[in-house]
Amino acid sequence: MRIGILTLPLHTNYGGILQAYALQTVLERMGHEAVVLDKQYTFKISFLKKCFAYPKRAICKYILGDKRAIIRWEKVVSYQNNIVRQYTQTFINKYIRCYKVNDISLLNKEDFDAIVVGSDQIWRPIYYPTIEHAYLDFASSWNIKRIAYAPSFGVDTWEYSEEQAKNCKALVKKFDAVSVREQSGVELCEKYFDVDAVLVLDPTMLLNAEDYIELFRASDTPQSEGNLLDYILDRDDDKETMIRQIATKANLKPFRMNFCVENPTAPLEERVQPPVEKWLRGFYDAKFVVTDSFHACVFSILFKKPFVVVANRERGLSRIESLLGYFGLTDRIVCNASDAMNLSEIDYGAVDEKLELMRVKSNGFLQKYL
Repeated sequence: MRIGILTLPLHTNYGGILQAYALQTVLERMGHEAVVLDKQYTFKISFLKKCFAYPKRAICKYILGDKRAIIRWEKVVSYQNNIVRQYTQTFINKYIRCYKVNDISLLNKEDFDAIVVGSDQIWRPIYYPTIEHAYLDFASSWNIKRIAYAPSFGVDTWEYSEEQAKNCKALVKKFDAVSVREQSGVELCEKYFDVDAVLVLDPTMLLNAEDYIELFRASDTPQSEGNLLDYILDRDDDKETMIRQIATKANLKPFRMNFCVENPTAPLEERVQPPVEKWLRGFYDAKFVVTDSFHACVFSILFKKPFVVVANRERGLSRIESLLGYFGLTDRIVCNASDAMNLSEIDYGAVDEKLELMRVKSNGFLQKYL
């Protein structure tokens, strides 16, 4: 079967890249032909927007001290983007088969027998503004299978406008099967769409640690520079202090695996995202992980590492609470170094039993409806 995978754009987000890689890999191992629908983004604005943007940039530059260019900003951003994502793009080009499109609504219906929507926060409007696309409005008349595999709303509150909710409810009713990544997503689907959704694993957890180890071994990725993996997306002084305290108490050497990729004012060399393989190797080498990231929790579990999660409500804590709740690990969410160091050891035997049960269920969902 020829399957298109519709997910968030693949840029520098490790979790986003690896969940697309994992879902494609699983579908191919089932015997399908799978491609990720990769919408090409160009840094261009219309003439009308220029009339408003250029004066605003001039004020920011000459009055507020902003350093960005006025006329050539789009070209500057495009150039910087290529530099920032040079290593992650290499991984995408090597391991993920993409079907590149400029406009998702212009896809050729003859090219696909099915479209799988998911995973990641593709059902969250702030991350996917044309939210109806994520419910396949462009393919509403196509004679194909429509499957939602582990999309996430990101939060446990309803963020859709009344019109978005109405449109998406009508579209999701056309799906052959709907699954979501979080228990809160099951509840939102029932409440707002009147749809019974199945809870399944994030695609990254359908593969095992050895699948990911092969990736960094194939690239001869060198050993990490420490043994306490620090993967914090939203840094602040309190989190920095916590990491230092944990490192001191556990006699570990911290090493960071993300840079200032999202900060356009940081020096360009500090914004370059390290290779995906290096990020994966970080979990392999770590003796302890401190993070505020959903997918860092996932890979800590896959690599059987002790870890703690610093609550990050801005990015959506319900995702992490649902994941850890299933595995009985909600105590890993901490507020300070003392909490982190007083936790009991994780029983990965019990965790693995639950993981295997959910893998069977999640793979069965895909096999049944495809």
